[in-house]
Amino acid sequence: MSHNLVIVESPAKAKTIEKYLGKDFEVLASYGHVRDLVPKEGAVDTENGFAMRYDVIDRNAKHVNKIAQALAKSDALYLATDPDREGEAIAWHLLELLREKGKLKDKPVKRVVFHEITKKAVSDAVANPREISDSLVNAQQARRALDYLVGFNLSPLLWRKVQRGLSAGRVQSPALRLICERDAEIDAFDPKEYWKIEARAAKDGQEFGARLYQYNGDKVEQFTVNNEGSATQVEKDLRAAANGELDVRKVDKKQRKRNPAPPFTTSTLQQEASRKLGFTAVRTMRTAQQLYEGIELGGETVGLITYMRTDSVTLSNDALAEIRSAIKDRYGDKALPESPRAFKTKSKNAQEAHEAIRPSAGARGPEDVKSHLNSDQNRLYELIWQRTMACQMIHATFDTVAADLYAGDKHIFRASGQTLRDPGFLAVYQEGRDDSNTDDSDDDKRLPPLTEGEKLKLEDILTTQHFTEPPPRFTEASLVKTLEEYDIGRPSTYASIISTLQNREYVDMDGKAFMPTPMGKIVNKFLTEHFSRYVDYEFTAKLEDQLDAVSRGEREWQPLLEEFWTRFSKQVESKQDLTREEVAQARELGTDPETGKPVIVRIGKYGPFVQLGSKDDEEKPKFAGLRPGQDMDKITFDEAMVLFTLPRDLGKTPDGEEMQVNIGRFGPYVRFGKKFASIKEDDPYTIGYERALEVIAEKKEADAKKMIKVFDNSDIRVQHGPYGPYVTNGKKNAKIPKDREPESLTFAECEELIANAPERKKRGKKGAGKKAASTAKPAAGKAKAKTTKAKSSKSKSAKAKPKAKKTTSSTKK
Repeated sequence: MSHNLVIVESPAKAKTIEKYLGKDFEVLASYGHVRDLVPKEGAVDTENGFAMRYDVIDRNAKHVNKIAQALAKSDALYLATDPDREGEAIAWHLLELLREKGKLKDKPVKRVVFHEITKKAVSDAVANPREISDSLVNAQQARRALDYLVGFNLSPLLWRKVQRGLSAGRVQSPALRLICERDAEIDAFDPKEYWKIEARAAKDGQEFGARLYQYNGDKVEQFTVNNEGSATQVEKDLRAAANGELDVRKVDKKQRKRNPAPPFTTSTLQQEASRKLGFTAVRTMRTAQQLYEGIELGGETVGLITYMRTDSVTLSNDALAEIRSAIKDRYGDKALPESPRAFKTKSKNAQEAHEAIRPSAGARGPEDVKSHLNSDQNRLYELIWQRTMACQMIHATFDTVAADLYAGDKHIFRASGQTLRDPGFLAVYQEGRDDSNTDDSDDDKRLPPLTEGEKLKLEDILTTQHFTEPPPRFTEASLVKTLEEYDIGRPSTYASIISTLQNREYVDMDGKAFMPTPMGKIVNKFLTEHFSRYVDYEFTAKLEDQLDAVSRGEREWQPLLEEFWTRFSKQVESKQDLTREEVAQARELGTDPETGKPVIVRIGKYGPFVQLGSKDDEEKPKFAGLRPGQDMDKITFDEAMVLFTLPRDLGKTPDGEEMQVNIGRFGPYVRFGKKFASIKEDDPYTIGYERALEVIAEKKEADAKKMIKVFDNSDIRVQHGPYGPYVTNGKKNAKIPKDREPESLTFAECEELIANAPERKKRGKKGAGKKAASTAKPAAGKAKAKTTKAKSSKSKSAKAKPKAKKTTSSTKK
């Protein structure tokens, strides 16, 4: 009896597939990627053919060892990682590690690929294996190398010139540029006034509206009527011409058909889940992964959808037959078009053209699985099932009518409406509206039956003022759509792009809309001014196309990297001597009338601040941080001057203690004597004397409740703390023995406890880049890093090129 080892990426998938394949197969999970570039300078050797130094990922080392042990007892190895570049690369990396460990020993290695986790799909894949695709592996390696080269060269430059902890990613940066440019469009937008003119007419008791289409023989455009005076004159002319009635002179009746949207790709699923379900891209992909890997149904784990990372809208013939059968059973023959609908995939990358995202079984409706799913899984499965069914259903049919209503001979109002004659696919699914779509033409509007030659009573003429609006901010749905339109990134990257922008605090959320933060704007300005080529949409898209060409075996990966690095390294080198002043977006706001010194807003290593005076002055300049919500691009001179009013002296308390308001490391506070009271709800710039006394009183009351025992003429006290009672003198804290009641402690005992207490640890400044730097260090006990190249019979060594200056800290895209 043979023993075969199958490797997949996730443990959930492993359990399902092992049940499908039976006792001759053992299925283990790699838990995603098994190794990655070493997180330090030189991981991609630009002087030696872009050889790449890899190391086992710490968290997955134990899984690799388990796989190696299982392989020793197996007759064959099946690599069944995901069917994309990343999955192909994981299979190759694992194979390289097993080869290094000497575990293969001429055992057959087979690459198997399936796009849905069903028994038939898995069995067919195992029966029809292939070899690992060097082209797909090389494409993934090239992408990883590009991301590394950008991150390890641009990010340290940002740290030195702007602020620690910042990052610049190859695909993340153009996405940030999109958001910043939209923000600039909104700021620069100049609203224009226009007026809408509408007639209200009636027939047989049914009132309806008609917009002014022609005035004095000329077609009415958006800005034909652009002020109240002209609107009043137009209304006067129309009323006089109509004399209380409108003539119906033309009625145009038609039927309109609307076809369904294609089945989901990764990007359209993310967009629609955002619009209809309010899901983030990360939430959508996490839930889709669960549906793909399998859900327990009646004692059996079943993958409910096909692979969720795809840019294809095609469906297999088997799937089409099953979907059409399900439609016929549920909605009858009339719901089916004569032949299956075919949708064309935009992607040129035929090797990776999977199916669209669809249910693994069309007959398995949402109601059949609802009780087995959590809320997110149920809602997303229902969305996918409905969209898939709808894409193969008959078109929707509308009856439309447009009527021209004359007021005299020179003025025309046009009334339009539509009614749904046959819902077709709309009975199952209607696509969500785009964020910027304000067109209401799809609404079901009904007009009364109108006949040419009849006259209608003019009920009223309405004039309404409007202003043009700026373009809307990007939401997740519209950003993903735009990234796809620009060909920036690929299906698997959209969620991580958005997460990175948020995690780096380059964007804030205004409801569902992205707003660039001041730091996001600064990073974008730095990149667009000094590295414009690398945040250019066309360049980024072209690079993606070149990576796709590598994946199809049409281009070699090393020359692609050399072409990129030759120019990029020179650009990085040329920017090393930039000063902080050149990139930190300083802006002079005005001159302080009292001192004659300039007031400047700029960015520092801890964020944006205002400065009064310059470094050349005899006196040291004054500095003040911006308040929450203030934008360094928009702050005014007057707003900046308010920031210099802290600290504020408020006089003395009734007990004679000096009161002062300021902002410290833990936020705003009132100081009274040598004590401090936090200001939580009030504005430190405007808080008054009486309110400050209330804050102090609240603080004293809270302290009194906290205090257990105090000693006269001493700083030593016994008090309650978050972890129980303790003794303190303000400098050291001491635990109270468990066998002692805090109230019974004597002064001498407290002195002894304080004397024996450990010194407080000094808190170092928490640098923004500290965490990033610490993660860059290889953990102890790691396997020795390997330098390796992708297998490619066509690969040639790249010529040595000068290296740009780098640091040893790791940054990720």
